[in-house]
Amino acid sequence: MNIALRPANRRTFAKLALFSALMFGVGYALVPLYSVFCAVTGLNQIGVDRQPVNLQLDTGRVVNIEFDANVHHLPWKFRPVQTHLGVHPGELMQTEFEIINTRNEAVTGQAIPSYSPPEAAQYFKKISCFCFSKQTLAAGQVQRMPLVFVVDPALPKEMGTITLSYTFFEVEGNAVANSGDGAGKS
Repeated sequence: MNIALRPANRRTFAKLALFSALMFGVGYALVPLYSVFCAVTGLNQIGVDRQPVNLQLDTGRVVNIEFDANVHHLPWKFRPVQTHLGVHPGELMQTEFEIINTRNEAVTGQAIPSYSPPEAAQYFKKISCFCFSKQTLAAGQVQRMPLVFVVDPALPKEMGTITLSYTFFEVEGNAVANSGDGAGKS
């Protein structure tokens, strides 16, 4: 069966084919364009801290860093080993947090950081942080987790205190894995 296209239908078919090819090209280009867009606007940078480059130590001032630790519906005890530190901007610092799993089975959680004042986040550069990955603790396990950071010397002078607060959330999927113990069944 031979179907001949009329000239008007050929033009429509050609336009449709060209439009389809163009849309495929745009869709294909979206991935690298999205990365460029995020880099330019600063969007989608959660959990990604750039390492500081050539920061100068400001020994003329001390910034008070306060640490706060919380859990959200998680059977863990979570606390900072040091509740506060005095740091010079540009100084490489390390502290630790401690978590204890009080459940009789393994639990996985992930910490989400928040800052006060919120604009302090752009000056608080985490080099190494437990919040970058999920943490799995066996039943009764105690774990110390390091946090390595630098406060950028560009921090405004009027910002003398930064509060870094972490909240640990149970990672989705634990409820399914733990449902064999009868919990959650009606």
